[in-house]
Amino acid sequence: MSEKINLIDSSIIIIYLVGILVIGIMSVRLKKMTSDGYFLAGRGLNWMLVGAALFASNISTIHLVGLAASGYNEGLVWGNFEWLASITLIMLGLIFAPFYFKSRISTLPEFLEKRYDSRSRTVMAFIAIIGALFVHIGMSLYAGAVVFEIFFGISVVTSILVISIVTTIYTVLGGLKAVVVTETIQSVILILGAIVLTGFAVFALSDIGVDNLAEFKANLKPGQLNMLHTKKSLEALGGDTGLTWYACLLGYPVLGLWYWCSDQTIVQRVLGAKSKQDAQLGPIFAGFLKLLPVFILVFPGVIAYVLFKDIIGTNANMALPVMINQLLPIGIRGLMAATLLAALMSTIAAALNSSATLVAVDIVKRINPAASDKNQIKIGRYAAIVVMLLAMAWSTQGDKFSSIFEAINKIAAAIAPPVAVVFLFGVFSKRGTKQAAFITLITGLALGIIAFCIDFEPISGYMFLTKGLHIPFMMQAWWLFVLCAIIYFSISYLTLRPPKHIIDNYTWDSPLAVLVKDEFKGIKDVRLWSGILILTLIVLYLIF
Repeated sequence: MSEKINLIDSSIIIIYLVGILVIGIMSVRLKKMTSDGYFLAGRGLNWMLVGAALFASNISTIHLVGLAASGYNEGLVWGNFEWLASITLIMLGLIFAPFYFKSRISTLPEFLEKRYDSRSRTVMAFIAIIGALFVHIGMSLYAGAVVFEIFFGISVVTSILVISIVTTIYTVLGGLKAVVVTETIQSVILILGAIVLTGFAVFALSDIGVDNLAEFKANLKPGQLNMLHTKKSLEALGGDTGLTWYACLLGYPVLGLWYWCSDQTIVQRVLGAKSKQDAQLGPIFAGFLKLLPVFILVFPGVIAYVLFKDIIGTNANMALPVMINQLLPIGIRGLMAATLLAALMSTIAAALNSSATLVAVDIVKRINPAASDKNQIKIGRYAAIVVMLLAMAWSTQGDKFSSIFEAINKIAAAIAPPVAVVFLFGVFSKRGTKQAAFITLITGLALGIIAFCIDFEPISGYMFLTKGLHIPFMMQAWWLFVLCAIIYFSISYLTLRPPKHIIDNYTWDSPLAVLVKDEFKGIKDVRLWSGILILTLIVLYLIF
């Protein structure tokens, strides 16, 4: 499938790389850099920048390649990861953002120290750095490099080196402001590029005699256009994903609570908001943006099944490269390559900046409280470079996984449950204690790693949970969450209550207080837009 890249497409790619590099560095020129400015963009981000950056730091090349492949194989069911993200983004905006903004934290582990103690902060910082290295950067680098090798003939190693160097330069020099400014631009490019490819794919259907919805469905597997499935309907698709409607309903919120509400790489944008309203509305705006990928990332994979199943065959990861090569003219292909670069670079930049923040704030500042802003920034920059080098090494192992998109979610299913428990019940339970949080994080992480290893064939030789006990990874996440919740509350009721000032500052009076505590602010009220987003989701699920 590899083709020699032409001059026009290569010129577009080079112009894009240089342009993003210049914009990233220029966005912070002429400013004396403080630690707040470097790690949190001076806490001056408006809701639109927060929302666009949340979306861009999430959508990576893994999504572009993986969701197209998933649409090709199983259909729209994988779109639940996108639409259900809107629910956890509402939780971020309504439930968590008010505490994050009020407490003026720089990192999510710092919040755990305020709510529990320093031990929980340390464990959480470790989990966050591991997530950034193994999930956000390593797998994204590999996915991007493979795609560029497939349809541009650029070697995996060359792709990894070039993308890593460019992204590291503007992220290390410019901090979060550079990351967010470039992410906002990349959000627009991402959406436009995906829409263009979807448009070309739709118009190509008539070339093979598919002129209406009935004819389109006749060329698909049964249920390939359905979002919700039973175990029986999934078997009819020939997939072994375990993404039944109840697995999505129970398992996704666990992954989402970790990813969208407590993962430093993602939530750092909210911490940089200039006001409480911006911190709350930004996630809701991102929630609306997350409705799009089903139509512009998953659905094109479904169309690829109709158009190119004879070319793609059983290698679903070829769906996106084949569509780009077969459908897009010269020049547009270069723009699509820029789209892939946008997805890749925004995710890596987000993870790099969060890693630098975690090391500088959660490790260096605690070891040496007198550390100057200059030293914190310097160490943060060094940390970002080290993390990138480690991630580059890890990215070369990407071919050990059968599906990259499923791989990152399986890793998430292992580390998300204890984090979800201590954050969710930390703000809702007045009984949750520091001992409970620490033991839950340690025990839950150990259990998650064990579950991942015994279900990962290269290690165990057999998927003992998925195939042996018929517990797919989404349900593994749910049952680990239940187990962690039992540990959390058991220890909480065996230990002394938290001090009153902690409960007053870091927990809601009641679950209902989330909705009724503040006065209604009209068209700008976050609760109004949350309600509109929920209604939109209900309508979409009724249709699909």
